Amino acid sequence: MEKNTLQQLRYPIGTYQIPEVISQEHLDGWIDILENLPQRLEAMVSPLSEEQLETPYRPEGWTVRQLVHHISDSHHHSYIRFKWGLTEDNPVIKPYFEKEWSKLFDAQSAPIQMSLDHLKAVHAKLVYLLKGLSKEDLERKFTHPEGNEETTLAENIGRYAWHGSHHFAHIENLIKREGW
Repeated sequence: MEKNTLQQLRYPIGTYQIPEVISQEHLDGWIDILENLPQRLEAMVSPLSEEQLETPYRPEGWTVRQLVHHISDSHHHSYIRFKWGLTEDNPVIKPYFEKEWSKLFDAQSAPIQMSLDHLKAVHAKLVYLLKGLSKEDLERKFTHPEGNEETTLAENIGRYAWHGSHHFAHIENLIKREGW
């Protein structure tokens, strides 16, 4: 497989780019994406068969099942990171080994409905929280220990809107390619 084709399969919507200035329009759009992701994802993956759920979205990629569980796990972490950022002064967050999590028994075999329900609950809480943040709250930061990268809460809203859309596109593109 060509390198460009593999890159397109890995990053179907490109990589996350932080706008130079994050506008209210950006924030509203990102929050809207987060608010609607759980329902859109469930509508897309619920009709899939067990065999289809076991299909990797790209060569050597995660299966649809693993992607659904990953989105739920990752966005759970994101919610906690927002809480830390709001209640601590630039905390250093705890990363997790997402590739290792994807190898765990639950990510490889659990019914996807568990993670779809979890994602609905996490996103309901997350979106409610995000809609109530002030401009000052949005400028609060946390630090990721890998690379000592500081992230504002506003940037993190965009990152997770991108993240959900990124994995949604993985599954959507697989469904289109396979004609499901």
